[in-house]
Amino acid sequence: MAKRFAGRIHFAHLRNVTKEPDGSFIESEHLAGDVNMVSLISVLRAEERRREKEGHSDSVIPMRPDHGHLLIDDQKKTVNPGYSCIGRLKGLAEPRGVIAAVDQLI
Repeated sequence: MAKRFAGRIHFAHLRNVTKEPDGSFIESEHLAGDVNMVSLISVLRAEERRREKEGHSDSVIPMRPDHGHLLIDDQKKTVNPGYSCIGRLKGLAEPRGVIAAVDQLI
């Protein structure tokens, strides 16, 4: 889907889910669900490079990770669901690591 609509994507809210047999889903860690996040980010980075090569002023596709999970000390704190400090940092770090790795392969 990302390849098909790449030219129309101007922002990516990265989220991963694990689908259940009944069609429902639960939110997963960014690198652990049914969405191949490495493939998705690779498509988005390729689109950014295409736009840059063609001289587009809007070549960058901002990518924001979705919610984080409660980890370590965050489990003892009162936080807004999905916005724990450590879980959000992990959620930011994983896609950034994928971006860095994908960029090394190009």
